[in-house]
Amino acid sequence: MELKVISIEKPEEMNFILGHSHFIKTVEDLYEAIVQTNPAMKFGIAFCEASGPALVRFVGNDQKLIELAQMNAMNLAAGHTFIIMMEGGFPVNILNTIKNVPEVCRIYCATANPTEVIVAETEQGRGILGVIDGVRTKGIETDDDIVKRKELLRKIGYKL
Repeated sequence: MELKVISIEKPEEMNFILGHSHFIKTVEDLYEAIVQTNPAMKFGIAFCEASGPALVRFVGNDQKLIELAQMNAMNLAAGHTFIIMMEGGFPVNILNTIKNVPEVCRIYCATANPTEVIVAETEQGRGILGVIDGVRTKGIETDDDIVKRKELLRKIGYKL
């Protein structure tokens, strides 16, 4: 077995969701789930098929985001992995809906942070062991940090 570290490639502020699923119709069901939950969100979905032709299946409503999802899926090349690249919304806007899609087994991360994916490769194929989401923790928040956190949540519309 060989371990690999694969960085998710994306613009700095772009959010994405990385998960594991189990069926070829994942891309269609994820598409429907997103447009029914947040029809204004722009997104691209790519899904690594784990048998048969083992293709990257894809769908979305924005060509640039579809291509970004395809590229990251090919870089990962881990069976039954899906990635959703998004603009015009946050993962929190669709995360519970995605988790409730019947084929979805798990979510590895939902973030805009720099992300590294730890992948194991054997003779059979590849699988995700985990993710490194963002940077190492630097300390405990201060009173000033609490004020800044609350201001940020209000600025982006998540608190009144």
